[in-house]
Amino acid sequence: MADQRVAVVTGASRGIGRAIATTLAAAGQAVVVGYAGNDVAAKAVVEEITAAGGRAVAVRADVATESEVSAMFDTAVDTFGGVDVVVNSAGRLALSPIADLDLDVLDELHRTNIRGSFVVAREAARRVRTGGAIVMLSTSVVGLQLPNYGAYAASKGAVEAMTLILARELRGRDVTVNTVAPGPTATDLFLDGKDEATIARLAAQPPLERLGAPADIARVVAFLAGPGGRWVNGQTLRANGGIV
Repeated sequence: MADQRVAVVTGASRGIGRAIATTLAAAGQAVVVGYAGNDVAAKAVVEEITAAGGRAVAVRADVATESEVSAMFDTAVDTFGGVDVVVNSAGRLALSPIADLDLDVLDELHRTNIRGSFVVAREAARRVRTGGAIVMLSTSVVGLQLPNYGAYAASKGAVEAMTLILARELRGRDVTVNTVAPGPTATDLFLDGKDEATIARLAAQPPLERLGAPADIARVVAFLAGPGGRWVNGQTLRANGGIV
């Protein structure tokens, strides 16, 4: 299967990242399931993909650690022959008013969301083959500017700032670089700790009057990573059902 496209997806053991990994696999791509620490969940993603006839391997890597990210890409090359698509779905969330934010929490958040995004993007820029795609994950909170999201929005704003710059730096490579910024999405992480009234209020925000599903975001990423998205480059796509 020398002509099969190969995707590296970080944060792929659960939530949106898992949906992206399985969606890309269903579209015919071999997938490296990158994950931070949940071995059981990552193994389950690989088993789901292989049971459906796809090819996948799980690799544990901290996205902010250069050597681990490099090793993850090495696995993609050694196992599947190269890298065509990179999706950085790994991220960390911490909520606090700016005035009360623990700076140690800020440092941890930015280590994953900014440094991690940069490390993955840098490795992707070095490794992705001609005709490939790099997709980063941001958040629609960057535009909504909600209280308590200051640190998180700042970190994802940095990701969006990288997008067009990296696209321009890859001129002549035929590699696209885009960012997807989801709105409220019904993952276990998002729903945890929220009562029904809060969930209902958030679901009522978009004109479509529902929360996003991980599959909604995964399909957008798959479009950008596939043949239909080749003329979309250097963009941040807000996949949020119309929240403004």
